Amino acid sequence: MLYRLLRWAKQLKAEAVTLWFCYRHPDTPLVAKVLAIGIVAYAFSPIDLIPDFIPVLGLLDEAILLPAAIWLALKFIPRPILDVCRAKATTWLAEQHAKPRQWLGAIIVAAVWIAAAWLCWRWWIE
Repeated sequence: MLYRLLRWAKQLKAEAVTLWFCYRHPDTPLVAKVLAIGIVAYAFSPIDLIPDFIPVLGLLDEAILLPAAIWLALKFIPRPILDVCRAKATTWLAEQHAKPRQWLGAIIVAAVWIAAAWLCWRWWIE
């Protein structure tokens, strides 16, 4: 069971790196590119929308939401582009490169938290 879980996590990381290459590929359709940019920005962001220290909910985004979003984005990418990008991702991971950092995702997550705090504050003072 643990081996399957670790294999699944490794495959998920590979698919996220594949999406990273897909959004940079010039022939990727616009819808897939937009989805891929958002997913990659969040997946490789150093900040989570729901912090991991929150019981159950903290791991919900990594365990359910992120894999579902990756699966959806991959459905919009044509097979030839996906094959090329998977090969690039496999090479990238085999060469032990660090995972790409996406500060855009961190900025978006921080903006969501600031907006939520502001809305709560406005609700509280009214």
